[in-house]
Amino acid sequence: MLFLQYPTCSTCQKARKWLDEHDVSYEARHIKEENPTKEELRSWYTRSGLPLKRFFNTSGLAYKSMGLKDKLSGMSEEEQLALLATDGMLVKRPLLVTDDFVLVGFKPAEWEQALRK
Repeated sequence: MLFLQYPTCSTCQKARKWLDEHDVSYEARHIKEENPTKEELRSWYTRSGLPLKRFFNTSGLAYKSMGLKDKLSGMSEEEQLALLATDGMLVKRPLLVTDDFVLVGFKPAEWEQALRK
């Protein structure tokens, strides 16, 4: 299980604490230092069943400074994946990736349900 996080992000800290409290083993990865690749993002997006927009950190400074709120709708899926791969800070975090599912953001009830299976 891969846990992508930004260590100083309070939501990521809560998610990590939750994983530890539930004895879930994982490999932690710093999302800014080790950016997800376009191929990883494509695989995770496909597996998640979520709209690609959910993978963007819409409250982040990079997203806002690039004016992506107005630009994303005019971009192709390929362009969006390529853009996400350029900067880990554009990617919504935390991400929990397994062979069976991909969770974007931290919602304890959602994580508990997914990990119970």
